[in-house]
Amino acid sequence: MVVKVGAKYQHLLAGGDCRCCDPQLRDFTLRANAEISRRGFLAGSGASLASLGLPGRADAANAPNGVLFENVRIFDGVAEKLSAPSSLLVVGNRIKAISSAPIAAPADVALTKIQGGGRTLTPGLINAHTHIMFASVPQMAILTGDIGFVNVAAVRAAGDLLMQGFTSIRDLGGPVFGLKRGIDAGLVPGPRIWPSGAFISQTGGHGDFRLPNDLPARPGDYSFSERVGGAAIADNPDLVRLRAREQLALGASQIKLMAGGGVASSYDPLDVTQYTVPELRAAVEAAENWGTYVAVHAYTPRAVRQALDAGVKCIDHGQLLDEATVKLMAKAGVWWSLQPFLDDRPSSFAEGSPNRIKQLQMYAGADTAYGLAKKYKLKTAWGTDTLFDAGNAARQGAELAKMTRWYRPAEALKMATADNAELLALSGERSPYAGKLGVVREGALADLLLVDGDPIADIKLIEDPGKNFVVIVKDGRIHKNTV
Repeated sequence: MVVKVGAKYQHLLAGGDCRCCDPQLRDFTLRANAEISRRGFLAGSGASLASLGLPGRADAANAPNGVLFENVRIFDGVAEKLSAPSSLLVVGNRIKAISSAPIAAPADVALTKIQGGGRTLTPGLINAHTHIMFASVPQMAILTGDIGFVNVAAVRAAGDLLMQGFTSIRDLGGPVFGLKRGIDAGLVPGPRIWPSGAFISQTGGHGDFRLPNDLPARPGDYSFSERVGGAAIADNPDLVRLRAREQLALGASQIKLMAGGGVASSYDPLDVTQYTVPELRAAVEAAENWGTYVAVHAYTPRAVRQALDAGVKCIDHGQLLDEATVKLMAKAGVWWSLQPFLDDRPSSFAEGSPNRIKQLQMYAGADTAYGLAKKYKLKTAWGTDTLFDAGNAARQGAELAKMTRWYRPAEALKMATADNAELLALSGERSPYAGKLGVVREGALADLLLVDGDPIADIKLIEDPGKNFVVIVKDGRIHKNTV
């Protein structure tokens, strides 16, 4: 049976939030989900969760459906200065009104009033490069462990990330579809997730985490990471195309390929170029047919130039790039998703080990990379790429504050809000959430932080979110309020 719905309600079929639609559509959601659950990626959510007695979105009728902030100064995600003292009204999951004058409480809205006391209201933070399934567990747990444990750890990591003020993330590799769906259904707290699904890698590439005794692989064999949806090994254009289409079918908002050597992988030195232009182009074509794009992991000029030739829209990392290649990136108008990698924290790799040597080589290129990004005015995103370390996962705000090594505080905050939101929008119709993010404007989605202080004057406030983020709102819902 084919179920046809208007574009307005397409998000229901992906387990989306039905609060923005008419209540009677909840029954339609259940029927539609039942019809297409045979595809393996849908089941009842929203009203169906309520019918089971589970805490889902359908319980929203019992919660306040509006928030009124009074006496706040606003960083809107773009401007270099805070606004004058203002009021801001949230109704449902949208910013309804912003005014320098008091806003009258609507009679038909149940409000939570928050007295800002002159604190700063900002957009929710956005991390453009995460692997939330892998962020806080040891690497061997991913290679050989119990995927049930990994999922439990990821649920904890998602809640912790939201409490650090990150209301949206772009996840660039990992079996994250189930976690995303659970967050969207209201089962657990966490950020909005733009998922890539399994990262696609050639044999011996950065995404090949098979053990040496798994090689040579027998035809049809799948490694543990492939079986659980963490990686997908593909070694010709047709197979790359197939693997990309699989991730799109599962709900990927963008596709991630490994185009060059990496630090955490065992087989490939940093200078290795991975895939060919036809192989990369196969993924790009698959993504473009779905209205979205390909991002690649790459550090070196050769790897990036090959990706540009294939039509890739986003380069992640690139710490070893030269000026000529950065000029080509600027001409092509691609995004450069950089991370502030410096040798300023403990390494998970033993000193003198091959991985540690690669790590130090990559760290050494950070200053040059950011200098070139600024010189040629590339569209630059910020992310952390935290992996396999619960300690580092707990300090992602500090990684944002570190950006003042290269940028003014307001520029760094803009990168983690309005700029990163622009990158998320590159997913087009594959974006899992409709609406404007990364800004504090009327009509935008209500992802907001109330900061006890002025983060433009003192960006280190974001290093201690437990103390300084006194209110956290995601999708119009208050997840923290200590005012």
